[in-house]
Amino acid sequence: MDQNLVVFLNSFMSRIRGVIFEILAVCFLAVNVFAQDVPPPPLPPIIEDNEEVRIDTQLVDVPISVTDKEGKPILDLKRENFAVFEDGKKQEIVNFFAADEAFEAALLLDTSGSTRAELRLIKRAAQLFIDSLREGDRVAIISFNTATAEGSVVGRSTSFPVAEVVTGLTSERSVLSAALDKVGTSNGTPYYDSLLKVAGDVFRNPASERFRGRRALVALTDGVDSTSDAGFEEASEEIAKTGIATYFVHLDTQQDFEDGLLGDCYSSTQFSKAQLRRYYNLFPKEFKIERVLDFCKLGDFERLDISKRLYSLAADQMAGMAKASGGKVFPVADLREARLAFRNVASEIGTSYSIGYYSTNTEFDGTYRKIRVEIKGLPAGSILRAREGYTAPVK
Repeated sequence: MDQNLVVFLNSFMSRIRGVIFEILAVCFLAVNVFAQDVPPPPLPPIIEDNEEVRIDTQLVDVPISVTDKEGKPILDLKRENFAVFEDGKKQEIVNFFAADEAFEAALLLDTSGSTRAELRLIKRAAQLFIDSLREGDRVAIISFNTATAEGSVVGRSTSFPVAEVVTGLTSERSVLSAALDKVGTSNGTPYYDSLLKVAGDVFRNPASERFRGRRALVALTDGVDSTSDAGFEEASEEIAKTGIATYFVHLDTQQDFEDGLLGDCYSSTQFSKAQLRRYYNLFPKEFKIERVLDFCKLGDFERLDISKRLYSLAADQMAGMAKASGGKVFPVADLREARLAFRNVASEIGTSYSIGYYSTNTEFDGTYRKIRVEIKGLPAGSILRAREGYTAPVK
């Protein structure tokens, strides 16, 4: 082969190799830069064999009150003392809060016509409850008021009663005292509507970890509703969904109310149409009775009968809610007794326990599940009150 051709080919191949090496060097540099700027994708989480994975399950909170035979709280119980069963099946306790933990409470004050003349005593009793709180306890205040369609507070005949949250949950005592000063009165009793306010406004959001199972409703009321849009079934169902314990300072206003029923129609205490409808609904369907919704067409005997039934209904409703939730009813004859009852309620809530468990029944079927709590090591005569059950959610 010609010597000049060999030299040319060697020179050409050398240039080709140089270009290829330059291209490879640039590519290698680019890959390194890209790798430094963009981190590698994260590895999937490693789940240990003994780690419990819960999917679509609900933590069930159970408030518990334990007292000895003299009514004094038992304060030295531990997690191992408790056992909880749902529909007869033992559940694993995953949360436990001792008796000295902080709590949240909705303080509901019935300031309707039946208690209007004693508003000052109501505020004093409520202030005692606030003064009995410990550091870290949080309270909201709900009361009744009178408003027009525009929402301003007035005293005209066009006004109507409303339930309002005077202040949300707070631990600031000065804020609570100032809120009490703002509490007014109403020309009716929207009691059931106020329960919806507690469930839908005060306890709308799930409790933080600190207050799980340590939420309560504390209501000063005679329990007789007169003007609510909601019914008891709806209101009690919403309260039950929150899992809170319900405590009632049950104020006896029946005698004074019935004394005002008698005599001249227009100068006496009157039933609302809502109350009259509730009264007639107490009768069995097969029992035929003329439904008179005009108070002035009722005789004295009928008025007293309606009152006794409505007050009896209210007492049964409060007792049922308290028992099902693990709370309690404190009957009082007047507002002076209510002051001591409030102090006792604060003590009881502040010395309650709470446990939590994930139900082994993971069905979202809307069924009612019964809860039973057992405690080992209790002295004879001790009294245990706990949440009795809950309704499973529906998908």
